[in-house]
Amino acid sequence: MKTDPADLRREIAQLYPKRDRGDLTERVFQAKLAERTVALYRALITGRMAEGESIECEHHFVWTHFRLMQSILREPAQQATSLFLTNRRLFRLRSTIMPTQPPTADTRDETSIDVVPLDRILALKKRFQVRSGEIILGVMFCGIALAFHSWLSITGPFLLGLGALGVLHALLLPTRWIEVKTVDAVPDTDPIVIYGIRKKDAKNLVRCLREKLSRS
Repeated sequence: MKTDPADLRREIAQLYPKRDRGDLTERVFQAKLAERTVALYRALITGRMAEGESIECEHHFVWTHFRLMQSILREPAQQATSLFLTNRRLFRLRSTIMPTQPPTADTRDETSIDVVPLDRILALKKRFQVRSGEIILGVMFCGIALAFHSWLSITGPFLLGLGALGVLHALLLPTRWIEVKTVDAVPDTDPIVIYGIRKKDAKNLVRCLREKLSRS
């Protein structure tokens, strides 16, 4: 695969008319788009690395649904985040993904890159948050089912069960992430976080970071 950002941007842009003409199915289009978008992000990071520096781990996720890159363009505009761990630094690339616009990884999609040297990382802090939005939606479903049970003899029990399951899911499976604590962290700023921590590449990234911290 090409590694020049300009070439990758052209390849990404060419995928859209191919899909519109029917040359690519939606599934193939999404897969190729995800592959080349990640390659574009990786190429930008590689261009910033010093001599002798190499990528050891990487992890990609989308805020706020934490889906794999293959499905990000099925949603409205979202923020994609890619983390690249090298033997010297941790890179974070963030970019806005628009459903109808090819990813460019530049000012057009508000791409930004943050860098933290490994010797500035203090610890990895586990965080979690109850899914309040999911709880509210579940309670609303239950309320509608109970308030209109006489008119909703068929759909009422379904709504009640769906709402109850939503509340249980939100309580039993809260959103979990890992925050990267740094030496010069400023309160109320946007720290580097690792979402989707159940994914294999996220676990690998966390393991590599912890190994480097233990040796420092």
